[in-house]
Amino acid sequence: MRQKAVFWDMDGTLVDSEPLHHAALEAALRELNIEPPADLQERAIGLAAAPLYEMLRIEKGLSLPFEEWILHKYGHYMPMVADLVPRPGALEIYGDLRVRGIHQAVVSNSDRLVVDANLRAVGLSHPGMRSISRNDVLNPKPAAEPFLRAAYLVGVDPTEAAAVEDSWTGATAGLAAGMRTIFWPERPMEGPPGAIVVNSAEELRHQLGF
Repeated sequence: MRQKAVFWDMDGTLVDSEPLHHAALEAALRELNIEPPADLQERAIGLAAAPLYEMLRIEKGLSLPFEEWILHKYGHYMPMVADLVPRPGALEIYGDLRVRGIHQAVVSNSDRLVVDANLRAVGLSHPGMRSISRNDVLNPKPAAEPFLRAAYLVGVDPTEAAAVEDSWTGATAGLAAGMRTIFWPERPMEGPPGAIVVNSAEELRHQLGF
């Protein structure tokens, strides 16, 4: 099945940034003398900054105001961006879709600062590049708004688009937007009901119709 548009999650889907985010998160917490939860990495995947902050505030006593916490965490993350690498196979598929004239956008729960830095680091900044960050919407994933905004920006009906995601949070958002949602987790697992699960770049390419 071919779509008129493909909308990509960024962290963990286009770029292998989850390990960097996790390392920055743990370092930021330990600098505040807070021991990170043992299951922090699993629980944080796909979460927007605000619900993750609330989880840490309630469970671990994080007391910094939200905006101060964000700056504190990014102080650890941004120096790592130079080490960022693409997820194997993802940028090749992105490039092939671009050559074919398929509309694309990056739809992320990360801040604009991080989205732009990550895309530059892996060579994905180009004229006409469209991206949606958490700062561009009122309701981030798992709400449908980020994907609906992407569809609006490229001028397609949401039902004519595919959403590619590595997290349940993101896949839930794609499904809520009425898009054909392809769940490409970093390790094999079941996806949300209604999502198409793939476990390799080759399977993803096939599901995108080429």
